[in-house]
Amino acid sequence: MAEALETAAQFGFTQQMLRDLAQSALDHAAENGATACEVDISESVGQSVSVRRQDVDTIEYNRDKGLGLTVYLGQRRGHASSSDFSPAAVKETVAAALAIARYTAEDDCAGLPDARLLAKKSPDLDLFHPWDISVPSAIDLAKRCEQAAFDVSPLITNSEGATVGTQQAHFISANSLGFMDGYATTQHYVSCSVIAGEGEGMQRDSWYTASRDAAKLSAAERIGDYTARRALARLGSRRLSTRKCPVIFEAPLAIGLIGHLTHAISGGALYRKTSFLQNSLGQKLFPDFVSISERPHLKGGMASAAFDSDGVATHDRELVQNGVLQGYLLSTYAARKLGMQTTGNAGGAHNLLVAPGKHDFSGLLHEMGTGLLVTELMGQGVNYLTGDYSRGAAGYWVENGVIAYPVAEITIAGNLREMFAGIVAIGKDIDLRGGKRVGSILLEQMTIAGS
Repeated sequence: MAEALETAAQFGFTQQMLRDLAQSALDHAAENGATACEVDISESVGQSVSVRRQDVDTIEYNRDKGLGLTVYLGQRRGHASSSDFSPAAVKETVAAALAIARYTAEDDCAGLPDARLLAKKSPDLDLFHPWDISVPSAIDLAKRCEQAAFDVSPLITNSEGATVGTQQAHFISANSLGFMDGYATTQHYVSCSVIAGEGEGMQRDSWYTASRDAAKLSAAERIGDYTARRALARLGSRRLSTRKCPVIFEAPLAIGLIGHLTHAISGGALYRKTSFLQNSLGQKLFPDFVSISERPHLKGGMASAAFDSDGVATHDRELVQNGVLQGYLLSTYAARKLGMQTTGNAGGAHNLLVAPGKHDFSGLLHEMGTGLLVTELMGQGVNYLTGDYSRGAAGYWVENGVIAYPVAEITIAGNLREMFAGIVAIGKDIDLRGGKRVGSILLEQMTIAGS
């Protein structure tokens, strides 16, 4: 990977240059009285191209760099940042952080991690695959994606665009305990959003493919075709009468359901006492068949990481086993606030894998029988203090295991604790595009508010 990084012409700095910058910041902080220091330096480069109705809509480039520095004076902390990597700017950033630290109150939980927990040597996680795609080639790919959608049916009457994007970045994290490490990553995607129908009967839908490696992206034409078919399937949507019934969260939305869990068991929510899962360690939150694993070292994973943003080594663990919550998601600071030990999750979870059940998507529909399949959610109606859940939704009414008709303009409501406990089945149709890998989830019952 090191050789590939050194030859990646898009970067303006090599890894060694970032290391030298980090060391100079650490040295300058120590020389000016800091008892401890940590620094993060990063650089990113990318481009995205969008077309709409076969015309180029946007061409965007980004080239960003940043240095973030935290210094400690005992247990007083100061932070400053800069996008200027010059020696003078580094010194000014250190001075600014120290000035802030001198005026902050002492915090007995502040400070660097235990040195024994810091990462020693990063494994190769296969995260860096530069995509040398020119702007004309990206435009052509986006046009092919959008045209594939229009080719499905004359009922595809408009487009919100197709986009091709690529991003690469590298970073170095270091602290005054001797830790210094970093690596490069890439992310690429192709997306499409189209509108079906005309007048008041219009419906939209979208889809995308994403990967660390452009060779593993789905074909652009396939994305456009699938986007169109999703939009067409929503034509003629109806409202439902208010009722209680089983609900399936389609896999991309099931990811959000797992995201509500991770938020509720994150250190910040716990020590601030703003989580409905306060003191839930060891409690049975899910049925026996639900297990959730964290796999930070998954090669090519979208959330893979050798260490967290504190520099603490990541490791495999079971977050939920046989329905029982086995651990929280804690940074060094949050762990100290809770009187616990960091779990290596400063910055979030690293590749959560939810164990799939026996059913594919069709089998999950038959398992439900009659109920609601949700494919779109709107609004942010989640109260993490109580677990109450209420969001606008759209999707399909299912009868006897078969989709009967599309529905829209409804609200689904429940309580997250009851929703977790009421999971009936998890599908094999796993969404692999992000840092949470889960199939569609069937819930025993939710309240549907409609006409």
